[in-house]
This record gives sequence, C-alpha cells and structure tokens, in this order.
Amino acid sequence: MAATSRTEADAAAESNLRRGRMSGIDRALQILDHLHETGVPAGPYAIAKAIGAPLSTAYAVIDDLIEKELLGRRGDGAVWLGPRLHRYGLSYARSIDFLDVATDEMHALCGKIGETVQICGRDGDAMVVLAMAEGPGHFKVTSRVGTRVPLNWTASGRLLVGHLPAAERLAVFRRCGKASPTGRAETDAATLTEAARIALAERLSIQVGESDFSVACVAAPIRDAAGACKATISIVLPEQKVARDRARFASAVQSAATRIEAVLGWGTHGVNP
Repeated sequence: MAATSRTEADAAAESNLRRGRMSGIDRALQILDHLHETGVPAGPYAIAKAIGAPLSTAYAVIDDLIEKELLGRRGDGAVWLGPRLHRYGLSYARSIDFLDVATDEMHALCGKIGETVQICGRDGDAMVVLAMAEGPGHFKVTSRVGTRVPLNWTASGRLLVGHLPAAERLAVFRRCGKASPTGRAETDAATLTEAARIALAERLSIQVGESDFSVACVAAPIRDAAGACKATISIVLPEQKVARDRARFASAVQSAATRIEAVLGWGTHGVNP
C-alpha cells in the first residue's frame, strides 16, 4: 500500500508540475499573441490588463521572455517582439517551399507590370501581408510585410475564405466584418459570404478604395492540392489605373497565380457551395 501511495503521489506531483509549466507557456503565448495582434509595443501593466493576468505574473513572464530574447525592452519601458523570434521566423520561412516559389513569381510580376505586388495569407480573422515587391514608381502603399487587416476590407480577404463551406464563411464575416477607414468596405456578412464564393470561383477579386483612399487591389487565389486558397497574389495600385486597364491587371495576376500552382504541382479545383 505504501508503494502504491508513493506512486500516486509522484503521479500527482508530476501532473501538478506539468500544469504549472503549461500555465507558464500559456501566459507567454498570451503575451506574444497580444503584441502580434495589436502590432504595437506595450508596457507590462497594459499587457497584464489586456490578457487578464495578475500584474506580478505578467512581470515575471515578461522578464523571463526578455532574458531569453523572445521579447525586447525599449527605452520607454514598453516591450516588443525580440530578436530570437525573428531568427525563428527566418528559419520557418526558409523551410516553406510555397513562399519561395510565390516570392519569385511576385518579383517577376512586379518587374513585368511595374506595380507593387504582394503575397497575402490568412491569420485568423485577418489578412496578413507575407511578402511584398514594391513598384518603381512614386505610388506607395501603407500595407507593408506583416500588416494585418480585417478580411472584409480586402480583395485577398474574400479569396482566402472562399473555399470554406457557406456556414463557415458566414461565421467568419460575422466576426470580422468591420467598417474600414474609408467607409467603403462591405460589412454585411451574407453579402460577403456570397462575394467570397464568387471571387474564388472566378479566380479574381478586385477592391477599390475599401481599405485606403484612391488605392485598388487586384488579387487572384493560390490554391493548394485540396482546392483551398493557401494565399493570394495581388497587385496594389492607384484606383484610376484599374479603371483604365482592368483586364490587363486581372489577366496578369491570374496568370501569376496559375504559374505558382503549376510549379508546386497544384491544379484547378472546385469551390464549396
């Protein structure tokens, strides 16, 4: 009986230790996720309040993350993502054949049409810019690599969920459908749900002035072997250029997406109703 009691006690102690470790990991992830989602440095007090953690716990975890270079402290006391995360990100990016292929095509398209080209993906209820080749002209875009915006603001956002069943698309747009700075982005979930289906079926999505004034985006889906929209390739340019030469830009971006799919061995697929 004594041996059994010791075994049960050891198991209980190990379980408690595991829960404690997981709690620490969860807190660290909450802090990192909060900084990633907000996109701005923050002080420990603000972070603790945002994630609902005791201040003493937040300080302890933040100090540990700083020591390990997963966070960095600025001169004003605010913390931000650290250099170790950057190294991890670079290693991860190097391991993704898709991004290598897409980036090569992105630069080729940029050189061909002389406009800014982006590769975008989905991060939860947001679209994120994964890579960008800036056009040679004076026109500059505000969405740099790492920029996250609600899915309903962008041409790419609709494509990225276009392969999902209708109920899932509707749920996504009900969560993320927000008014854009220009007031021109669609926010009605049902309308967006149908627009996403049509966009993926047509392999083309165009938005004009929805996220930024006088800025247009022409995007095509990059679909994986299962038919899901893995990412998009898009041309970002002044809206008057789209009005003048819509067909040219649409054809160019669709052809680029097709070449990426072909190199990766992906084909043409159907779309969920």
